[in-house]
Amino acid sequence: MSWLSFCLRIAEMSGWGRETLPVLLRVGPMFSDLTGRLNAVCARRAPLVLALFALLCAGCVALSVTRISVTTDTSKMFANTLPWKKRSMELTRLFPQDSNQLVAIIDSRIPEQGRMAARQLAAALGQDHTHFKTVSLPGDNAFYNSHGFLFLDTKDLEPLLDSIVSAQPFLGTLAADPSARGLFGALGLIGEGIKVGQGIPSGFNGALDGFANSLTAAANGHPQDMSWQNLLIGKLAELGSQYEFVVTQPKLDYSSFQPGEGATTAMRQAINNLEFVKTKQASGIITGEVKLSDEEFSTVAHGMVLGLVISLVLVAVWLILAVHSPRVIIPILLTLISGLLLTTGFAALAVGELNLISVAFAILFVGIAVDFAIQYSVRLRGQRNPDGSHPSLHDAIILTGQESGAQILVAALATAAGFLAFYPTSFIGVAQLGLIAGFGMLIAFFCTMTLLPALLSIFHAKLGNGTPGFAFMAPADAFLRHKRHKVVGVFALLGIVGLALMPLLKFDADPLHTKDPNTEGMRALHLLEANPLTTPYSAQVLTPNLTEAARQAEAFSKLPSVHDVLWLGALVPDDQKTKLAMIEDTASILLPTITVANPAPAPDAAAIRAAAVTAAQKLDAVKDQLPAPLEKIRQALHTLSTAQDNTLLQASTSLTRFLPDELSMLRTALQPTPVTMESIPQDVRQDYVLPDGRARLTIHPKGQMSETPVLHRFVRELRSVNPDVAGPAMEITESANTIVHAFTVAAICALIMIAIILLVVLRRLLDAALVMAPLLMSALLTVILVVTVPETLNYANIIALPLLLGVGVSFNIYFVMNWREGVKGPLTSPTARAVLFSALTTATAFGSLARSGHPGTASMGRLLLMSLGCTLLCTMVFVPALLPKRPIDEA
Repeated sequence: MSWLSFCLRIAEMSGWGRETLPVLLRVGPMFSDLTGRLNAVCARRAPLVLALFALLCAGCVALSVTRISVTTDTSKMFANTLPWKKRSMELTRLFPQDSNQLVAIIDSRIPEQGRMAARQLAAALGQDHTHFKTVSLPGDNAFYNSHGFLFLDTKDLEPLLDSIVSAQPFLGTLAADPSARGLFGALGLIGEGIKVGQGIPSGFNGALDGFANSLTAAANGHPQDMSWQNLLIGKLAELGSQYEFVVTQPKLDYSSFQPGEGATTAMRQAINNLEFVKTKQASGIITGEVKLSDEEFSTVAHGMVLGLVISLVLVAVWLILAVHSPRVIIPILLTLISGLLLTTGFAALAVGELNLISVAFAILFVGIAVDFAIQYSVRLRGQRNPDGSHPSLHDAIILTGQESGAQILVAALATAAGFLAFYPTSFIGVAQLGLIAGFGMLIAFFCTMTLLPALLSIFHAKLGNGTPGFAFMAPADAFLRHKRHKVVGVFALLGIVGLALMPLLKFDADPLHTKDPNTEGMRALHLLEANPLTTPYSAQVLTPNLTEAARQAEAFSKLPSVHDVLWLGALVPDDQKTKLAMIEDTASILLPTITVANPAPAPDAAAIRAAAVTAAQKLDAVKDQLPAPLEKIRQALHTLSTAQDNTLLQASTSLTRFLPDELSMLRTALQPTPVTMESIPQDVRQDYVLPDGRARLTIHPKGQMSETPVLHRFVRELRSVNPDVAGPAMEITESANTIVHAFTVAAICALIMIAIILLVVLRRLLDAALVMAPLLMSALLTVILVVTVPETLNYANIIALPLLLGVGVSFNIYFVMNWREGVKGPLTSPTARAVLFSALTTATAFGSLARSGHPGTASMGRLLLMSLGCTLLCTMVFVPALLPKRPIDEA
């Protein structure tokens, strides 16, 4: 379908046939008489017109309530037919466990507290079948716990095992008596060892500071749980993230605008009830796809609703200044609201589900459609008889319809064309907006030509006194007329600058950059971004089998921007024979010592005090040889030896609370079995291999991936190995390419459609050029502002482009058509007044967007304000300077 055919098809969908469109587009006496008659009928039958519109609006409200919804899923902003989108959808289908997640991130003072809190949270959520389908602890898996030592490099494993073996006497004492009594006894052994010339066990060098701090805090009556993880497991604890994760798939309530709100609330309550959260030893923060989507809708919806209310209020203020009379202002506002309701009803029928871009149609409608009503009303207020007297309201309405109907129709058609050109593109976000806003302009024209005259008649609108235009702008008109060549020259230079700056425009398609960084979900996501293993900017590849997966994994691993490649083969440790032998040797020495069938029962306060006294005495014997941490321990033991019973019991609990669990984990880690791809358990295997043998690779990047150049380098290197890479990193770059291509094609087509409309209507190439030239100039001026401010383009604010086309043509066409009709002072005419106040009302609507708490919406408002300012400058300065100094021929 050609673009002209598409334009004609849109016309047919609106009730126009191919043969009638050219007739309606011609500006001539016939159409002027038609709009005049239409206005007259609507004014005479005002109650009937009002009743019909009331019924239409009520129907549209009912449609909107029952059929319209809003999605914050940015993946739905692109057509499913795109190759990269198909790959992403296929991976989501094959690995559903990775989608629609709600994740709790537990941060704690010591690792053991985080692990225990995560286990407690998982247990609580697992019992909540109302809100959650699945609950898992990816960091607390039996496979990884039992084979952790095998994933260390041999050069790191050997010293770690040696340090554990050297601490055998200490560990044996603790295993037999996992209490403060046993700990104090082990510390006494260190004193005895120093006395006979033995050094401190290497496994405890790094732990002495922890012992000293915990003992001192306990002795001072402020016990804190002590971590045994670094002492017993060492570098094994550093393999994963510093956070614990509880990953869930919630049951979503799609009848709500925030489907995950119930699950999020339940998770937050469960987190707040955790022991360590209550004591402020740990904290929990929630993120995940579900959380981010809900937060984004909440932020966008709040900004849109508030912006719409503010827009309507401020529009009313500007209308007071534009037309002065409440009898005119109220009809304008009612017409605007009615048009908005009708457009919303159309959106409910045509689209149903709005996205984060198309939801902005309401504010855009208010900002643009008000121009038609202002143009009509300003001219109405300025109607005069040849003798200077006021005509009757009925005659004034007929005259205004004859004078302005054609111009407003052309403006509406050109604006609609600017929007509708984006409908056939693959960028669904703007395609929806284009469809809704495009038909919204036609609806706005219909309301202006029917409902507005009826309301003006019902309210008995008063005609204005004095000159309706800006008489004080006569000197400006004269200046632009006499200095037109210099003015045009200045704009030409600015246009050249704009062209030169176009390569500097930056486009950022990262959806995370348009979200509010202060929401809980985004703050949590930024924590994950710092770790390559948890970054949201990973990539994925689906291979036909494990053999091909191994080949590609090796190729990806060699790329400079790749941190690691996770696949099933990566879970098979290297050099297992050597490592297993080393671990077996350590286990043969250590396991008999730390495996105690019947540990000593928990001691009472007297036993703890006695152990503290004994340990202190042993350290006293060598106090001149003690390093600083042991000296601090000796002093703390003396304090505890005279402490109250309650203090001693609390100290015992805090010092050894996590000791049994850590000893158990050490025993497990010392008894691994050989790992093969076949031996990997199914609960781990399902994340990497499908039942049909296809294998998935997950590739983690190096560097700050939120920086666009780093992200693009990562994607570019991945494509050199496999062009069919998918995943978040690829989606961001591919969506950017899709958006840029869609806007390039659609902008060219929009310009062509607008040019055709202008040529058909104006029937002169020069006149059409007088409208198009300022349009292109305003675009170049906008480029200058975007680069110098600077303002980065993103998928949210790029809708300023179709708006620039629509508003620019709308404003310019009024001046050019007035010039054709003999108006020699464009800035002193009623049109200038109408254009200025239309721009101010539109700016008010866009300004409300700029104040949104949602960064994407705010950037949309800022860019719209920039483009509107450039458009107004070109309309009020560049267009008058361009208009030829010649007698005006009659059209």
